[in-house]
Amino acid sequence: MSGDDNAYRPPAAREPEIITSPQNPLVKNVVKLSDRRQRDRQERLAIEGYRAVSRALDNRFVLEELFFCPELYLGTNEPDLVARVGAAGARLTQVSRPVFEKIAYRDRPEGLLAVAPQFRRPLQDQLPDGKSFFVVAESIEKPGNLGTMLRSCDAAGVDALILSDPRTDIFNPNVVRASIGTLFTVPVWQADTPTCIQWCRDHGVHVLAATPHTDLLHTDVDMTGPIAVVMGTEQVGLTDAWMDAADLQVKIPMYGQVDSLNVAAATTILLYEVVRQRRAAGLMA
Repeated sequence: MSGDDNAYRPPAAREPEIITSPQNPLVKNVVKLSDRRQRDRQERLAIEGYRAVSRALDNRFVLEELFFCPELYLGTNEPDLVARVGAAGARLTQVSRPVFEKIAYRDRPEGLLAVAPQFRRPLQDQLPDGKSFFVVAESIEKPGNLGTMLRSCDAAGVDALILSDPRTDIFNPNVVRASIGTLFTVPVWQADTPTCIQWCRDHGVHVLAATPHTDLLHTDVDMTGPIAVVMGTEQVGLTDAWMDAADLQVKIPMYGQVDSLNVAAATTILLYEVVRQRRAAGLMA
């Protein structure tokens, strides 16, 4: 925590209680976490859904509180997860359906929502290994895109997602939702763009910039060495700083009438070209 005397701190652990009033202070505080200023002031985030909560727990993230509503469960595994979260030290609170629907971010809530401390990993503190495989997301604006990029990073075995001059809060509930819990499986590092570029140079990580403004196809370059696949904003792509710093500029071929893909879709295509090449070279199973 930041040491702010006004920052929210969860009550001491006790036996599970049942809350039926939307006016309960605990309920009101969870609702506040939809606002970035409140998340940052409290240094906390909300984690909703079975897969997201279980992945956070499985990857040893601290869960401070868990709100659960059996009436909304989608399967039969939820009680076991609730018990595991409680055994790990979280405060357990059962809530009525109207209360859960008030705190939920999903259109179809699953009856599980945890609250956890935020985590920060400055890029400067990180060291790559010899076969490094990174994605750099420069100023991505849409939470859904960032969450989907995390999901693709997990699937492709990326070592870390690096946020360069981030515009979207990585703890936005829509990022957590779109990532289906891979926010807790993929390391997320962040820094400003000059620091990111210098870090890549210092550690021998080749920068591959995705852009439609080149003739070089993504399948025609060697991606088997240490590499950072750099993706730009949804509207204008990468800034000149990244384009100038790139060791390679590549494009994905387009055969229709549109000239670009959604940034999350383009990221997935490029990552699986890295996987294809590394598998062929015996670098990935």
